[in-house]
Amino acid sequence: MDEPVGLALLTRTHALPAARGVLKPAASLAPLVWFKTGGPAQWLFEPQDADDLSDFLAQLDPDMPVMALGLGSNLIVRDGGVPGVVVRLGKPFAKVERQDETTLVCGAGASGILVSSTARDAGIAGLEFLRSIPGTVGGFVRMNGGAYGRETADILLECELVLRSGEQVTLLNRDLAYSYRHSNLTDGAIVVSATFRGHPGESAAIQAEMDRIAAAREESQPLRSKTGGSTFKNPEGHKAWQLVDEAGCRGLAIGGAQVSEKHTNFLLNTGGATSTDIEALGEEVRRRVREKSGIDLEWEIQRVGMVQ
Repeated sequence: MDEPVGLALLTRTHALPAARGVLKPAASLAPLVWFKTGGPAQWLFEPQDADDLSDFLAQLDPDMPVMALGLGSNLIVRDGGVPGVVVRLGKPFAKVERQDETTLVCGAGASGILVSSTARDAGIAGLEFLRSIPGTVGGFVRMNGGAYGRETADILLECELVLRSGEQVTLLNRDLAYSYRHSNLTDGAIVVSATFRGHPGESAAIQAEMDRIAAAREESQPLRSKTGGSTFKNPEGHKAWQLVDEAGCRGLAIGGAQVSEKHTNFLLNTGGATSTDIEALGEEVRRRVREKSGIDLEWEIQRVGMVQ
């Protein structure tokens, strides 16, 4: 039987630049994303540091696609896999350091829990909301991640990037043209660190706010399921979950994918879902909401790769 075109592309050998980090061909991505579905990356690159990433990208064929992968919490990797190089920022990019009384410098691979906990220990308030966002600093910066009335645009001073060309640049908050769950960062540009500013606070009060946020999230969201976080952006003046619910989609299923009954803006892999099931379910939800309310829901979850 002939090999499928997509798989042939992913397994074909390409000459890549030398790197100090780890570079793997045909690397499985399903274990690295929250849905636990999807095909492999043509190449998976875990750079040793920002200079390693910069040198690698500068020498990489300009036609080779590049994308960054954080915790994989807000991502559907399609079943045909991801062509090009997937860059995963691991432990070298997961450090959080206090710069002064109100400021933290955070590696792009650091989780929201680590950032908020470090801020608490340093007596820096205003970053508690990061405790509730499943993801890493790089994703927060790119998507203007937010929750509970706060967003990245409220706390970001500047960020360090490696562009697709390999050039390392620093951008200020105003350079990102932030709007709701959006920045103007181009495809292939990879955030490697960010500087966040809060305000002085008491560690006990900061912890109490973090506990409140964690409890609210536990009560309302299906945290112990294979999910991808919030599926659709909230349209202006509306709540996505309410539109989904009113369209009769609570519990709706396609294959092994299901709309959560606990929070209808979450899709679940109930055990045997494919990425095709999950994306098809999302599109069916969008169709039903459009038919019911006339509102065209926008995906908040990023969808990457090739359909199998």
